[in-house]
Amino acid sequence: MKKNTEKKTIDSFQFHPGRVLAQKYEIVGHLGTGWEGEVFKVRELGTGIERAAKFYFPQRNPRDRTSSFYAKKLHKLRHCPILIQYHSREIIQYRRTPITFLVSDFVEGELLTDFVKRQPGGRLTPFQALHLLHSLTSGLECIHNLGEYHGDIHDENIMVSRKGLGFQVKLLDLYYRGPPSAACIQDDVCDLIGILYGLLGGRKHYARQPPEIKRICRGRKRTLILGMFRNAGQLRRYLETMPWG
Repeated sequence: MKKNTEKKTIDSFQFHPGRVLAQKYEIVGHLGTGWEGEVFKVRELGTGIERAAKFYFPQRNPRDRTSSFYAKKLHKLRHCPILIQYHSREIIQYRRTPITFLVSDFVEGELLTDFVKRQPGGRLTPFQALHLLHSLTSGLECIHNLGEYHGDIHDENIMVSRKGLGFQVKLLDLYYRGPPSAACIQDDVCDLIGILYGLLGGRKHYARQPPEIKRICRGRKRTLILGMFRNAGQLRRYLETMPWG
C-alpha cells in the first residue's frame, strides 16, 4: 500500500480572542488574510504590548523559506521608517503541523482601501492624492537606495493615517520576486503610479484629471513611466519640483 506523503494544506487558522500561543502571546483579533498566511493582533503576556503576528500557511512556506526571506529582508531594511519593525520568529504546533509565525510592530491606522472608500465619491482630490503619493514615494526611496525592492505595493498593503497636510503611511508585507534588480525596483515605481491612478478614481475619472496628473501617470504605459522615473527617488524629486499651470 502506497503511503500518503501529501503535505497538509491549511488555509485558515481558527484562533479566537484569548487563546495563548507559545506561552507568550494572547490573540486579540484577526487583522487580515493573504496568499501566504494570516495576520492577527496579539498581546505580549509579560508586558501587555500589542503586536502583529503573521502565521504562515505551511504549503506556502516550505522549509521556512518564505518566512525567512521576510524576516531577513525586514531586518536589512530596519532603518526604513515606512516598513514595520520585525521582532521575533516563533513556531507552534497546529493540527499536528509546525507553523511559523513572525512577530512585528502593530501599526495604527486603516488600510488605504478603506480610507479611500470613506472619501466623497470614493476617491481623493488631485491635491490629496499627490500628498499621499509623496509620502509613499519618500518612504520607498529608502528601500531603493539600499538596492532593494518591496515587490507588492497595492492599496491593501498600505496602512494610512492623516498627518497635518500630508499622510503617515506604512507598507505592509513584502513579496519575493527574486534577487534585487533594476526591473524589480522599476516594478515598484509602476505600482506607485498605479496607486495614484486608483486614488483618483481610475479609468472612469482619468480623462478629467489635470495635465499635471497625466504627466505623472503617462497613461499608465510602463515604457513612458520608466522614461521619466526609474526609481522612487526620481519620482519624489519630480513631485517636489513639478511645474503647475
